[in-house]
Amino acid sequence: MTEEEGLSMEENEDKFAQEHIESKKKRKRKKVDLDVEKRGGVCYLSRVPPHMKPLKLRQILSDYGEVLRIYLAPEDPGARLRRRRAGGNRGKEFTEGWVEFAKKSVAKKIASMLNGEQMGGKRRSSHYYDLWNIKYLHKFKWDNLTEEIAYKNAVREQKLAMELAAAKKERDFYLAKVDQSRATSSFEERFKKKQRRRVGGPDTTQDLNTNQQEPRVIRFFPQKTSIANGVSHSSSRLSKEFLAG
Repeated sequence: MTEEEGLSMEENEDKFAQEHIESKKKRKRKKVDLDVEKRGGVCYLSRVPPHMKPLKLRQILSDYGEVLRIYLAPEDPGARLRRRRAGGNRGKEFTEGWVEFAKKSVAKKIASMLNGEQMGGKRRSSHYYDLWNIKYLHKFKWDNLTEEIAYKNAVREQKLAMELAAAKKERDFYLAKVDQSRATSSFEERFKKKQRRRVGGPDTTQDLNTNQQEPRVIRFFPQKTSIANGVSHSSSRLSKEFLAG
């Protein structure tokens, strides 16, 4: 066996050993994750106090038990915009949250102990007088939450796509109407030009329009015959016999 062949065999053995160690680590991590999933418990917060961030919430709850994961649902962008316009807090707020503890028993105990109690902490804290609204979720796993979030995101994206499609349809309908109106106007203009050419130009068209007007009606009324100048009417005189008698 040459020296090069010996080196290549050693390299292959080292590579195989390294892969074996990595696979064992992966199996161990997977087992730990499964154990955590089986033993872990999830609590639900129906209300998140103002100015409460995930890091601050983890810091508070870590005093009672080991916290694995936290998810806080952000508020609606429209509500945040209205609050900022009204001169309120300009920061990002959260409406609800989920906290995963390493042990179910700890999660149950924390939920029953803290629910309805004052948060406390430093008196100058913005959430000193707020009350805990926390509940333990039986038979609820973190995967259920991720699936629910994914479903909500998909519904929101689908709704947005439908709104965009409706807006596009309305825009296309409006543009089609505009094009139709332009085509009609262009056709009428061409038709008028064609008529002018047939008649003999714009001047003749004007004359035609004038001639096509309704004729003026002249009415005649009967009159008495006029008396010629110098002719006097014979005046009726009484008979002399009648006067004498």
